[in-house]
Amino acid sequence: MIVDFVRWGLLAIVLLAAVIGFLFITRGTVVRRVRGVGSDGAPVAPDEPEFPLTVAMLVGSELLKGTRVTLAMNGDGIFPALWADIRSAQRAITLQMYYAGPGRVADQLQEMLIERARAGVRILFLFDAFGATDLPHSYWTKLREGGVRAVAFRPLRFRNLWVVQNRAHTRGIVIDGRVGWTGGFGIDDKWLGDGHTNLAWRDTAVRFEGPTVRQLQAAFVASWTEATGELLSGRDPASQYEGGVRAAGIVATSPTLGSTAAERYLALSIAGARRTLYITNAYFAPDKNFTALLAAAARRGVDVRVLVGGPLTDVRMARLAARARYDTLMSAGVRVYEYQPSTLHSKTFVADGVWASVGSMNFDNRSLALNDEAALMVLDASFGERMDAVFFEDLHFAKEVDLAAFRRRPRIVHLAEWGANFITPLL
Repeated sequence: MIVDFVRWGLLAIVLLAAVIGFLFITRGTVVRRVRGVGSDGAPVAPDEPEFPLTVAMLVGSELLKGTRVTLAMNGDGIFPALWADIRSAQRAITLQMYYAGPGRVADQLQEMLIERARAGVRILFLFDAFGATDLPHSYWTKLREGGVRAVAFRPLRFRNLWVVQNRAHTRGIVIDGRVGWTGGFGIDDKWLGDGHTNLAWRDTAVRFEGPTVRQLQAAFVASWTEATGELLSGRDPASQYEGGVRAAGIVATSPTLGSTAAERYLALSIAGARRTLYITNAYFAPDKNFTALLAAAARRGVDVRVLVGGPLTDVRMARLAARARYDTLMSAGVRVYEYQPSTLHSKTFVADGVWASVGSMNFDNRSLALNDEAALMVLDASFGERMDAVFFEDLHFAKEVDLAAFRRRPRIVHLAEWGANFITPLL
């Protein structure tokens, strides 16, 4: 009797743990609506003076003055400038990268880092243990033998099982505490090119200088501490530049209980838009909450347009999940475009031509609730104008989805989209 009671009790505990674990790995976003404190209930818009403080309080990152920001697009625009910055390093380089694979780009990076390490530059390289699995152990061994401290983030170990699904999707490179880089790019030859010929991936990154670099450095330190147990502190001066953008900051987000900084950031930006909202996102698979926020923005008169991956996307499941939301979005007035010539990998948005974001954050549950992510936030009319222009340049290589034609797709496609959408919390 007692033995049976213990046996069934243990079984119940195991089942309960399994259910809790499943709910944890499929958790979605918490934010369902955004309301302002005032009597009209309208959320704060990007061009209101209260917006920077609202961002700081809700996202947890201050928007700082004195940052110079330069857009860098595709491999042709990213790697030459990034390599020049790395070669110029005199004191320290920190790198946090999600995706890395063998090829010319990885070999060039390895060669440069070893050369700088031998010249006395301190180099810390944090790579995601899942995203960089294509690189052989010999690659990291050679880096370490050359003087680079290369550490895997959240490797698959028994003691790490509870966080193994929470990946560091972040891209963050800091040179001498002076120059920062972030975006969607990875260390792989698929990014080489102009983003629309020869199947070169289309991506967007930012190079920036100024006090915001320290925020990106702080995000690296938090991850480095988790991976190594070593807390870093620094003495780099917070340089400010005349003629920079009005204000900029890094949103660095991690999974947590309740709402994440990522979903608060995105929800605040969507709800705050008054005139335009242009989103470019590689893996666009919003849940019901964010689909409703986008639809609500279009219904209140905002010109909402979304550019997503097309037939050459590298994750077809994400595209199917996205298409499951098309009807709801387009019925509300959202215009949807699919990129045609190659894999779209950018993760950007610009609201009202003044509030822009460039980083690693996808518009899916994994980025908003499960992964570590980072993005540069920029509040500036000139930069926003440039981001608007880039969006419309990309539309030359995209095809707008027609709602009437979309509704005539075969039933088997409907079924595939439904199935993909069902597993959206894991995407």
